[in-house]
Amino acid sequence: MSAPPLVSVEGLSRTYGDRLALDRVSFDVAPGELFALLGPNGGGKTTLFKLLATLIPPSEGTFRVDGLSPDGSLRELRRRLGVVFQSPSLDRKLTVLENLLVHGAILGLGGRALRTRAGELLGRMGVDDRARDLVETLSGGLARRVEIAKALLGAPKVLLLDEPSTGLDPLARRSLRALLAELARGGTTVLLTTHLFDEAEEAGRIGILDRGRLVALGAPPT
Repeated sequence: MSAPPLVSVEGLSRTYGDRLALDRVSFDVAPGELFALLGPNGGGKTTLFKLLATLIPPSEGTFRVDGLSPDGSLRELRRRLGVVFQSPSLDRKLTVLENLLVHGAILGLGGRALRTRAGELLGRMGVDDRARDLVETLSGGLARRVEIAKALLGAPKVLLLDEPSTGLDPLARRSLRALLAELARGGTTVLLTTHLFDEAEEAGRIGILDRGRLVALGAPPT
């Protein structure tokens, strides 16, 4: 990569008891890159996602985001991250806009600036016309777009997504792939995990995880 990496992973390992879930994984992700971690279920993708999202500590190794490591700058590192989990995290009994306003308040945002930012992101995600609808009325694809808008509220440098197309129909999956590619072209660094090759092939580079090891790394075939 010509640009200095925004995400640098160095020898990450993670054990659960006697089981080695992740084995000395190393790779870099450049600013504005769409990077996919591809592999079968149980290959180590979700463990790596949890490590990068600072939900669990590594057993060995470390990583940096924008030069910050979780060992010495955890709070500042977390401010660089927007996270979209595999399981839905929206409150289905609140409206789309209310979900973003609540999350913004947790981030320390508020007032007119928060409402403006929320409106801009909902427009960018193509769901501004559903702002006052309850989340429970949305399709899976639209709800996923709202989750991405929520993750982008704090203007993170890196967007992490764990199996983002889970439960989506083929049309919604295609729409999501186009959206993530658009975000990367706009300067957001996107790092996602998936077991679906058609989802990974939109990425500039793919890392293949199998049995906890990074067994291949490179651009998808054209």
